[in-house]
Amino acid sequence: MGSFSIWHWLIVLLVVVLIFGTKKLKNMGSDLGSAVKGFKDGVKGGTESADAASMPAAQVTAAKAADPNTVDVDAKTKS
Repeated sequence: MGSFSIWHWLIVLLVVVLIFGTKKLKNMGSDLGSAVKGFKDGVKGGTESADAASMPAAQVTAAKAADPNTVDVDAKTKS
């Protein structure tokens, strides 16, 4: 009573395919794959931003100054 035989698993698989259909199962598989890929890319992207956070302030300022889209302004306090 503890484990299922191969025939039990085949019947379960047949019922799942009959309920959801092959197209729906294929879409769920591709959605799951893209979610895993997005998670892996997010983890890799997290290490890049951590590297930028560990740079000294002079290097960060120099890196931003090289960007042509950066606007340099002076902050003023309200009087």
